Amino acid sequence: MAKPAITIKDVAREAKVSVATVSRALNGHENVAEPVRRLVLEVARRLRYAPHAAARSLSSRSTHTIGLVLPDLHGEFFSELMRGIDGVARTHRWHLLVSSYHGDQEQQGVALRAMRGRVDGLLVMSPYAADSGFLMDNLPPALPTVLINTPLPRGPYPAFGIDDHAGAMAMTRHLLDAGYRRIAFIAGPDANHDARERLRGFGDAMAGFGPAAEAIVLPGGFDEASGHAAGQALLREARLPDAVFAANDMMALGCLYAFNQAGVRVPQQVALAGFDDIPLARFVHPALTTMRVSIADLGGRATSHLLHLIDSDGAPEGTGGMTLAPSLVVRDSTSRREPS
Repeated sequence: MAKPAITIKDVAREAKVSVATVSRALNGHENVAEPVRRLVLEVARRLRYAPHAAARSLSSRSTHTIGLVLPDLHGEFFSELMRGIDGVARTHRWHLLVSSYHGDQEQQGVALRAMRGRVDGLLVMSPYAADSGFLMDNLPPALPTVLINTPLPRGPYPAFGIDDHAGAMAMTRHLLDAGYRRIAFIAGPDANHDARERLRGFGDAMAGFGPAAEAIVLPGGFDEASGHAAGQALLREARLPDAVFAANDMMALGCLYAFNQAGVRVPQQVALAGFDDIPLARFVHPALTTMRVSIADLGGRATSHLLHLIDSDGAPEGTGGMTLAPSLVVRDSTSRREPS
């Protein structure tokens, strides 16, 4: 026969304090003397007491949980984003409820609606936010929500994102200034806001340089396989470009692998650059030139702002948010060439 679960009353009885004192100690309230707090925590640990989440939610009307809805969970971008979010959440003793929808708009709607009653606030990355009424139709009413890398001009939700357009322009100008003129760009998914802005930045920088610059655009999917496929497509052409700029580092690494397989030397025969500065970018050979985005910081700042909204019990909508500027990191993969 299973033993009955340890309750907060058992902890209070063993520690010889009140149930209210145990509750305050376990929830980190300041009005508990430090020796008493240590005693309660030690007794709770020894008895293996675990607070009943559902009961706590009913009594406090709070789940102490943040919902996170992302397009995907695969890849270093999402890994770094999650690291930043989780770091801030754990520091403040909050839990995460994570869902992804793999690029399917209907599934994202399902994921958002499933958060109702389960979380106290939401972090959302959605390429569909600009669609008429999509977020309003699917987000739980009055739930504090912060958007990450989600285009919603003059929307009601705070938004944290990256200035992808400026970053792509800076990288393209770096390649042009280094003497590269025929530049291939490996684009990201059409439905992705970051991908569209990076393509736009590349196009604007190339057009601004004048007729001496030749742009080549290839499709990509923000993963290594699509970067590898783009590299193979370039290898089939009669002439290689001077440089390749991939819209993210994962595609740049896939392209680098294709070039290595074919014996094409980077940067001696073709330069290569990426975007995001994922940890792996500095450890490949040659080390990858890229645009540094503090992805973990982006997630952490968005989470801190969401917790502020929750704590302030629904601050004015649309307040806060920021756009982070990427910075150019030049490494060996784009060694300078004399301008022609």
